[in-house]
Amino acid sequence: MTNDIAAMVALSDTTRRAIFELVVARPRSVAEITRCLPVTQSAVSQHLKVLRDARLVTSEPNGTRNIYHLDPHGLGQMRAWLDRMWDTALNNFKMAVDGNTEEKP
Repeated sequence: MTNDIAAMVALSDTTRRAIFELVVARPRSVAEITRCLPVTQSAVSQHLKVLRDARLVTSEPNGTRNIYHLDPHGLGQMRAWLDRMWDTALNNFKMAVDGNTEEKP
């Protein structure tokens, strides 16, 4: 699975989106994230693994805990993919408005 698709799959879950948004706001530990959500610490850790595998977050050891940060590289790849899709959609819409019905890939 490509990173952009993995990122979308990871963010398709509402709990993972909530965790991602907390980490985007500022770096946090698993315990900090758990205090903000109605899920167990084990569940938060599992969701963070999915987000890490999708390259949306990274972790940095800090003593006995890990601090989770936004992964700008992985997020940039997903954004580039979305931009390409958006550009294609806009080009196809423009062609349809102009009367040219041939779609571009």
